[in-house]
Amino acid sequence: MRKIAGVYVLGLTVVTAVALVSAQPVVDLLGERVGGSTTVDSSGKNAFSLPAPNLTDEERTRFAIGNSFFKRNWVEAPASTTARDGLGPHFIARSCAGCHSFDGRGQPPSQLKTLRDDLPHEPAVDLLIRLSVAGADTHGGPKPHQVYGDQLNNAAVQGVRPEGQPKITLHTVLGKYADGTPHTLLAPSYEIVQLAYGALPKDIMLSPRIAPHIAGVGLIDAINPVDIEANAAAQAAQSGPIKGRVNRVWDAYAQSMQVGRFGWKANVATLAHQTAGAFWGDIGITSVRFPVETCTPSQKDCLAAPGGGKSGGAAEPEVDEKTLDDVIFYQATLAPAARRRASDISVQRGQQLFHAAQCAACHRPSYTTGRSLLADKFPRLSSPALQGQKIWPYSDFLVHDMGEALADGRPDYLATGREWKTPPLWGIGLIRDVNGHTRLLHDGRARNVAEAILWHGGSAKDSREYFRKLNAQERRDMLKFVESL
Repeated sequence: MRKIAGVYVLGLTVVTAVALVSAQPVVDLLGERVGGSTTVDSSGKNAFSLPAPNLTDEERTRFAIGNSFFKRNWVEAPASTTARDGLGPHFIARSCAGCHSFDGRGQPPSQLKTLRDDLPHEPAVDLLIRLSVAGADTHGGPKPHQVYGDQLNNAAVQGVRPEGQPKITLHTVLGKYADGTPHTLLAPSYEIVQLAYGALPKDIMLSPRIAPHIAGVGLIDAINPVDIEANAAAQAAQSGPIKGRVNRVWDAYAQSMQVGRFGWKANVATLAHQTAGAFWGDIGITSVRFPVETCTPSQKDCLAAPGGGKSGGAAEPEVDEKTLDDVIFYQATLAPAARRRASDISVQRGQQLFHAAQCAACHRPSYTTGRSLLADKFPRLSSPALQGQKIWPYSDFLVHDMGEALADGRPDYLATGREWKTPPLWGIGLIRDVNGHTRLLHDGRARNVAEAILWHGGSAKDSREYFRKLNAQERRDMLKFVESL
């Protein structure tokens, strides 16, 4: 939509501008415009896939180009399609959209209970298993396993063996609300089978991760790190158990330690690093930032596989810098969808309960965006359209002790094995529309919002108990509020 001489033009339809000037700015008291001027009114399958409406025509073109490379499959090298070859040798998905279908959220693989070592099956795509051993890398992050590296890659190109397959067993956990209503949770346990390069040690640390939905990530990238640090300071100064901490992590673009905000343990600082790292680790595509294939010295078949890129040289980046920039820009300018039913009485009652339960202490509602950390050095990675926006992501972007039941036992920079980042809640009510499920938490164990709350422990235990003691109508109201975000 463009404004031309007092009218708005949408395709071939011309609408006269009427009463567009107001003496006072509109105040979004309910947080319905979750991304400020970048918000779209959208639902259905493509709710997470639309560009921010305040982009320029040139930026919309870049959005479309980035979208193409985000969604299309990469192929094995050598190939005639040199712009898209270089898949693997080890990988999890063939495209970014392989994990983030419709820019949405993944779910655990369907073969949770019955995966057998002797049966073929479709490799898990949405599920990532992080690996590490005791100690730390040169930047203070997790120390990779010397043979299998820092994550399990359960697929491979021809002539190369997949590293292994995750096997998940579910255990039923029975419980009751205070009013006697029963509930059931599913507790997963994880092991790795069909290992291609020898056994893993008994003390290997495994951490399962499900791909989150990504609309609005560019706005998160533009939150001033000072605001995230202020969240930790404010919680430290207050009484009570909620004491979130900043995770400080190495960023491949800034080439320095920065405040983490992406990833399930806030173990990534910028959207650019997150994207380049996912190309490298999840699809096996090298770049200027991550130039060396993930093959370890013990993986001889992986080391012998051909590389991609224009010349096919193993040392040449398989995604050129311009293409990588366009994919980062595409994600940065994905528009968050507006809240639904914000004026509904039940939703507003639920909002009051949400605050009374102290949920907002961690799920901080709102920020005003600044500029991306990388805006000066890498201006192509973001848009001025994202700056100065009042946004409502509902997260403090800190890591919190979530209790033993959710613990993975795997430290990640400053985050301990019991700590997880507060996930943003915006868009949570649209996951069913986009992806056909409502699986939540870091490994998708929660089948809905209520189960996600019931899994809260550690410093969030009191908030969980507040919810558990509500009556049935109050619980429904609180869930309606969360699902309106």
